[in-house]
Amino acid sequence: MQHLSKFGIYLNAAEGKVVRINSPYWFPEEPDWVMLTPEVNATLLHIRELAREQGASEDPDSITWGRIPLLD
Repeated sequence: MQHLSKFGIYLNAAEGKVVRINSPYWFPEEPDWVMLTPEVNATLLHIRELAREQGASEDPDSITWGRIPLLD
């Protein structure tokens, strides 16, 4: 189950959105998406703190939850 290592919270800095990935349904692709944390239950407040610490976003306070795409 190598996909377990891909589970976590991903940020799309250009869109200011994060998604929670905890199933193999869809995995975000780099470079648009970067994993902030493997902790799938991280709160938005903690996610913003991580983005600030990692320099992953120019405006961490504006990060919001996004949606994973619907696949055909």
